Amino acid sequence: MKILLVDDDEALLTIFETAFKKDGLEVVTASTGEDGLSKTKTEKPDIILLDQILPDISGNDVLKTLKQDDATKNIPVMILSNFSQQELVDKALEQGAVDYIFKYQVEPKDVVEKVRAILSKT
Repeated sequence: MKILLVDDDEALLTIFETAFKKDGLEVVTASTGEDGLSKTKTEKPDIILLDQILPDISGNDVLKTLKQDDATKNIPVMILSNFSQQELVDKALEQGAVDYIFKYQVEPKDVVEKVRAILSKT
């Protein structure tokens, strides 16, 4: 199973990448929305963990682009963000995100378990 982590926080990328690799999952990382969209096409991940606030385009805009493309619309996307504004949460879920997780409320091992649960359904 391959996971794409899209986040501009290098320390956080390292923490989650380590947790996923420890669990035997392959991880690809991107630090901008554009890079995330590009790597989605080249790497064909089984699931994407996407930050809401990125240096170039918002997580919701990346999500919208992914869901409008026939090649990527069926890839599950989890938003993993510190940004908990209800409007953004609702919009992400409306646009097809399978979950919205607040980084500050979750342990990496819990995210690994959520990812495994989602992947077991696909």
